[in-house]
Parts: sequence; C-alpha cells; structure tokens
Amino acid sequence: MPRYAHFDPAPRSPKHVSPAGACDSQVHIFGDPIRFPTRPDAAYVVLDATVEAMLDMHKELGIERGVIVQSTAYGTDHGALVEALKVAGDGYRGCGVVNDSVSDDELAEMHEAGVRGARFNFHPKLRNSLPTPEEVRRTAARVVPLGWHLKLHMNGIDPREVTPLLDDVEANVVIDHMGPLRYQYGTADAHFRHVLELLARGNWWVMLSNGDRRSATGYPWDDATAYAREYIQHAPSRVLWATDWPHPLHPGPVPNDGELLDLLARYAPDERTRRQILVTNPRRLFAFADGTDADDGPDADDGMGEAGGVLDDQQ
Repeated sequence: MPRYAHFDPAPRSPKHVSPAGACDSQVHIFGDPIRFPTRPDAAYVVLDATVEAMLDMHKELGIERGVIVQSTAYGTDHGALVEALKVAGDGYRGCGVVNDSVSDDELAEMHEAGVRGARFNFHPKLRNSLPTPEEVRRTAARVVPLGWHLKLHMNGIDPREVTPLLDDVEANVVIDHMGPLRYQYGTADAHFRHVLELLARGNWWVMLSNGDRRSATGYPWDDATAYAREYIQHAPSRVLWATDWPHPLHPGPVPNDGELLDLLARYAPDERTRRQILVTNPRRLFAFADGTDADDGPDADDGMGEAGGVLDDQQ
C-alpha cells in the first residue's frame, strides 16, 4: 500500500468563529481493526482516524454537526460507520456505499443509524469496483424512496461520462470535491462549466472540499477561490463545505483543518453566506431537525428542500 500523508493531529481554531450548528459535510472514520477489518486491497487505512479523534477535531473547529462517509477500505460492510454514528450522536449523519450486495435489512439498519445518502465512487485510485450504470440506477431506485441523497465522487474522470446516469432521478445529487476540476484550464474548463450547468437544474449540489489538495499554486490555495465563488454565485443554497478528514490519499503536505475553514472564509467573505453554507444548507439536505431558515436570505430554499422533496426554482 502506498504511503500517504497523515492528518494533522493538532487542529487549530479558525480565524472566524464557526456559527452554531456548523456542519462538516464529509469525514471518514476507522473502527477497531479486530471488529471491523478493512479490505486487504484497501487503497488507504488510517486506523487512528477514529470517531473520537474526529469529534476532537470538530470541537476545536467549532463544528457541531457532520456527515461520516463510508470509507472504501470497508467496501459495503457498514459496521464501523453504524457504530461511529451511535458514538457521534444526533448531530451526525452517514453516507454509505450501496450496491446489489447490500440487503434491504441492511439498508433499514443504516437508515435507523442515521445514514441519509449513497455514494458512488468513480475515483480510479480507490481500488473499488466501479459501479456499472445498471447498478447506479438500481441503487437510486432503492434509496431515493427512503429520502436519501445521492453522491458522486468523480475525481480523475470526465463528469460527463457519469452525470447523465442521474438525469431522470428526482432526488438531491451532491458532487464531491468541487467536481473533477482541471486547474490548468481555469474557469473555462469544460468540467467546471458542466457542473455549473447541473447546478442550474435545482436538485444538484456541490461540496467545497479538496481545494487545497488540487491547487496548482499551493498554499494558500488561491486558485481554488475563483471556482468556489462561481459555485456560490450560481447556487448559494446548494453549496456545502467539508474537511474530507483524515484526507485520504493525500500526497502532502496535509493542511491543518482550521486552515480549511479559513479557506472557506476566502471563498465566502460574507458572514451570512458562510452561515448558509455551514448551517442552513446542510440542515436542509441532511434533515437535521431544528431551527428555522428565516434569517438566511432569499435563496435559502432554492432547488431541493429537505431530503426527498423537490421544489421548483421558479416558485
């Protein structure tokens, strides 16, 4: 297994205080290796990236909510994810990896634990069995009635090869890691323009993450800012933010997670917009059951509403 950089074990507080209810929309965790063994061919394993370590990181950043996304190191065995959700509590949701091998009983257990999404991994480095078009459609047909969202990890590929699979799905669809951008082409990149076209549909979302990793200029990752700001301008109520802790497959140097919230502040200098990205948008998508969106601006409910409900952008 190739060696990848380790997450920073000493996260620092961000320069701006996180708003109450702030959500990190993607982290991964690892459980007890005896009870929850990883796949022999796993692309990465970070055994000290426990749910407790993740919660400590979130406490330092002022993050109160999060989404634990199934690591491909576990395949479709969601035991570690289900246990982590029990430890993390009601402020956390899960996103699983579902294919035909996952039974209806397992889906029910996952839903009861707080899983609210299914992720399709097309990243070639993850060594997972790439989902076929038929599997994607069958999985969507099973999980959308549960109110789950769908999630696409497409780094390293042309998104236009994958996104048409979900053209007819009436559900929220999240694009991971700002889409498979190619920074050398700037904002004229056809991959980027395609994501913007998807955001115009009203049920597609984008997650602001990995801007640091894929930057062509390096720290402080200023070239990521132009993409993030266009996403926010196009669909302010369907943009999420995430650390992607513990930063799997990162060649290094790995950022301090507090720096990633500082990067978000450059993406969205306005405090109200940051609150929408950190609090309001994830609250709607992941169905966190509290609060009101009344103070989050005129775009707080464009596109899809809470999980499973389609709204018309023109209403």
